[in-house]
Amino acid sequence: MISESVEEAVRRARAAQAEAASWSQADTDRAVTAVGWHCYREETARRLARLSHRETRLGDVEDLYTLHRRRVLGILHDLHGARTVGVVEEEPEFGLVRIAKPLGVIAVASPATAPAPGIICNALPMLKTRNAAVFSPNPRAHRSARATVEVMRAALTGIGAPPDLLICLPEAGREAGSLLMSAADSVVAIGGSGTVRRAYRSGTPAIGAGVGNPTVIVDETADLDDAVEKIQHGAGFNNGTSCSSESNVLVHRSVAAAFEQGLARAGAHLCDEAEADRLARLLWPDGTALNREMIGRPATEIARAAGIGLGTAEKVTVLVVRCADPWQDTAVLREKISPLLTLSVYTEYDEAVRLVQSISRRCGLGHSCAVHTTRADRVLRLAEEVTHCRVVVNQSTMTNTGGFASGVPFTTTLSAGSWGGSSVAGNVTWRHFLNHTTVSRPIPERVPDEAALFGAYWRQD
Repeated sequence: MISESVEEAVRRARAAQAEAASWSQADTDRAVTAVGWHCYREETARRLARLSHRETRLGDVEDLYTLHRRRVLGILHDLHGARTVGVVEEEPEFGLVRIAKPLGVIAVASPATAPAPGIICNALPMLKTRNAAVFSPNPRAHRSARATVEVMRAALTGIGAPPDLLICLPEAGREAGSLLMSAADSVVAIGGSGTVRRAYRSGTPAIGAGVGNPTVIVDETADLDDAVEKIQHGAGFNNGTSCSSESNVLVHRSVAAAFEQGLARAGAHLCDEAEADRLARLLWPDGTALNREMIGRPATEIARAAGIGLGTAEKVTVLVVRCADPWQDTAVLREKISPLLTLSVYTEYDEAVRLVQSISRRCGLGHSCAVHTTRADRVLRLAEEVTHCRVVVNQSTMTNTGGFASGVPFTTTLSAGSWGGSSVAGNVTWRHFLNHTTVSRPIPERVPDEAALFGAYWRQD
């Protein structure tokens, strides 16, 4: 029975985690390094990329390999030297000492898109914080998930650590995932909105990922060549399967023509009105729900299925649809999970800011947006007005998940705060997988200055 297999997985994970709870920092770091190395090896990364693509038919093999290696390396870099065992903070002036402790067994609902790095880059910070993780994979990526976890379990076994710190459920699906969430001590939910809602309904403390669809502003001061390169690459990378892929672009009227020309040179096909209509009917047959058979497929394959002729098909990586009225609630402005980019023109910057908020209100608040500009005041204006956890400046929105030329920490879980229905606002990292015990010692008494606190009200009396 599914319930019995879930109970058995959690029981084994608890026993392993009880052993890891007594590890020193050196023991912990040794386990993280061993698992990280085995996952980072070129042979392993290529094998898991091929398996993931063959099983899910989502994304691109080479991009999956690149994503795998980059994220594993980035996560390890962020974890290196971090203190997660014993006393991690001291404030002698306040008489406070904080001791880090694990959460216990964490249930992880992993997605079908890029399943291997999605699992590994949750496992590494969970090991770093001496937790156990039990993965409930998307049914579409079950074999890939199990193979990925087996690589990590072998690495743990190789150094004498309990392999049951990392377990993949033998069954995939909602029932097993829901039972696991209820039985664990904490939940991390990556995937669709339904998975996230089930996590929060489980009764277990949970962190959920937000819905993506970043909208990007390109103003008249932007470096157009740089903006084109970054937006084109982000929208087409791994066939647009990342929640951080550029989705909608708002371009200032004065540079719109030059921007379109740049996209075409970079490998985009700008659809005419008839092509755009056929593309929309292919991807959203009922006008609302995405065609799951076409998501994550190459631009050339999607174009062929939509009856769109590409003169230089081998060079096209992104399909562009012009959206004349982005104030309207249309399907092409929503979640795409494909190398499809909408392009709209604006006149005033304040209009573009309002449009970013309007589009995200219809498609998922909280996640992220971007702006290409040379004006710092416009960056601040956008950041102050929108309800997003991340505003990316002169970069691809793909850097939301972390980058070596960005200060944002690497992650596979991009939460959207209360705006997007999440308990966390920002990138989920190892810091979210710790409990802390605070030791409080007496200090010299501090007497509040009432006049300073109450100001003019104090003086009136």
